[in-house]
Amino acid sequence: MQIDKTTLSDLSIFNHDESQSVFHFLNHTTTIQGKKYLQHILSNPLSSVDEIKDVQNTIQQLQQLQPEWKHSITNGTLMVLEKFYETSVNIYPEHPNNFNSFLYKLFSKADFSLTKYSVTHGIVFIKGMFQIQQLLKNKSGKKIQFWSDKINLLLDKSSVQEILETDNIKELSNAKILKFAYFFKRNFKHNLFELIDVFLQLDAYFSLAIVCTKHQFIFPEIHSSQQPFIEAEELYHPLLEVPVSCSFQLNNQQNFLFLTGANMAGKSTFIKAVGISVYLAQLGMGVPAKKMKLSLFDGLLSNIQMADNIIKGESYFFNEVQRIKNTIEKISDKKNWLILIDELFKGTNVQDAMKCSTIVIEGLRKMNNALFILSTHLYEIADDLKKYSNIQFKYFETAIKDEQLIFSYQLKDGISNDRLGYLILKKEGVVSMLEKL
Repeated sequence: MQIDKTTLSDLSIFNHDESQSVFHFLNHTTTIQGKKYLQHILSNPLSSVDEIKDVQNTIQQLQQLQPEWKHSITNGTLMVLEKFYETSVNIYPEHPNNFNSFLYKLFSKADFSLTKYSVTHGIVFIKGMFQIQQLLKNKSGKKIQFWSDKINLLLDKSSVQEILETDNIKELSNAKILKFAYFFKRNFKHNLFELIDVFLQLDAYFSLAIVCTKHQFIFPEIHSSQQPFIEAEELYHPLLEVPVSCSFQLNNQQNFLFLTGANMAGKSTFIKAVGISVYLAQLGMGVPAKKMKLSLFDGLLSNIQMADNIIKGESYFFNEVQRIKNTIEKISDKKNWLILIDELFKGTNVQDAMKCSTIVIEGLRKMNNALFILSTHLYEIADDLKKYSNIQFKYFETAIKDEQLIFSYQLKDGISNDRLGYLILKKEGVVSMLEKL
């Protein structure tokens, strides 16, 4: 699925403030490199239904293993092993015995200390990977089977069996420590790093499984379809502490959602929630909804947080126009797209914005290979758009009681003509401050 940096930023998949990102929300990895692999997963949405279904199955299988997922592999263990291979030490005896091991410890005290510490962590890692393989071997799925078979193959060495049979690591003789160290250094480096790579993948996918279980995400039905569609029941934004869910449909008959509502009523949050859920679905991840069915999308583009460019001398409105132009060029490829637009043409006067918005909407709605959600304050243009059967009109309800704003965040059929800017200005005390100047 095609997606650009602007859209990833608009949806907060990644954010300069990591704590405010979807990535941070999904990150339950236990290792630094596992976190990087998770970032890789989130940066590469999938392009086929089979790939998506396999990832869905992988996460579901790992969810089932959560109660049994117990191993002693830590980020510290991986760091120790990495340092072990990077550090030069005096050559180990090829056939260590009590005598030459004693001499090695005596004359290479620092090297022996590092070796003993590293071998201890190496044994912990080997045993941990064996435990993981035992858990995976009875599970199904391409990824699961690949990991299980690969771990089994990489551990298929006689010295590994001897390591697995080691009961008390702290009581290892000097000769046994040097024997295992020689094996790790000379005969197992490639295998060990391959095993670490498998563990990092598992760390990342297990993180996704934790999120799906913790937040009760559901796995959407995803279909390969010539026409794009989304059917969502009680979908919500995953980053909100107390989210309000919404249900909606977009399809070939009604592929354009014209969204209105007052400031802070929930328009931007809804648009972002839709984008995030579609993106998560295309990763094979669970989504924050009660039920969801959608087509495979070839691309996702947003126009939410535009900015001017002082250095290039480009105005806010100019960049809005360029974004729309680029969007039209991309979605003219006849592939399936989801387009999210929040407050189109904010960078010009109302009359100009109304004319420009109407022209753009009338053009975009003709593209039946794409789904559109567009929010606007320009409810006046809705009357001219009602003649198009493929445009549906939704709004977020706002009520006023005792000069207090009440937001239900409920998505309803129709058009909102709420104008609450002055009331918000007054409620926040700005009007009274100005009057006292």
